Amino acid sequence: MTAEPATADAGTALAPSLEVTELAFAYPDGHQALFGVSLRIERGERVALLGPNGAGKTTLVLHLNGILAAGHGSVAVGGLPVAPANLQEIRRRVGIVFQDPDDQLFMPTVAEDVAFGPANFGVTGAALAARVDAALATVGMAEHRDRSPLHLSGGQRRRVALATVLACDPEILVLDEPSANLDPVARRELADVLLGLDATMLMVTHDLPYALQLCPRSVVIDDGVVVADGPTHELLRDTELLRRHRLELPYGFRLD
Repeated sequence: MTAEPATADAGTALAPSLEVTELAFAYPDGHQALFGVSLRIERGERVALLGPNGAGKTTLVLHLNGILAAGHGSVAVGGLPVAPANLQEIRRRVGIVFQDPDDQLFMPTVAEDVAFGPANFGVTGAALAARVDAALATVGMAEHRDRSPLHLSGGQRRRVALATVLACDPEILVLDEPSANLDPVARRELADVLLGLDATMLMVTHDLPYALQLCPRSVVIDDGVVVADGPTHELLRDTELLRRHRLELPYGFRLD
């Protein structure tokens, strides 16, 4: 039996997966990290969030599931405002896959790790088992369900971490540097999984070729503001834009 969905403005089929409106935030030390960021991601869109270190990307992501609270502006996920009364449902809807899978995997077996999230949201019995089976099948890790995550390769752990989020049936997947520290085969295998998902996706990355491969749209953020938003291919052709915001394609990489 699954948990009842939030009733407070739970959103409609017309609501975007993510709507950030004039979001501003300053840390307690006075550092202003975001200056009126607005971002709308429609259901099923795959969007890359690009920018140099210190641009405000992580600060923005931490607002999406209520870890940080906006100083000004608002965030809504599937039409549901990110607010204290809605945080449990918001944290189900916003599935964050961390850069380091070891931050997400802590149970004795793969299956137990994948079951942990939906169980926390009230899914039990046959419904929970079905969630685990489906998530592991989606990421190609069903045969490893009884193994310890510690005995998997880096790429396999990354896919299991993704499965832990998929099992919660999120509104939007937020991927933090998904290609980091992966060898070429693991990188391709993860890309194949992500491209096969019918899910809204926000991918935070410095890996511009991966952004091009996975995300038709990119948003560039720098110094706490959105400085560009458009088709990934077009933005990566803008060498002056990339130079100005300390973004760089790998040496020898050629755009078609």
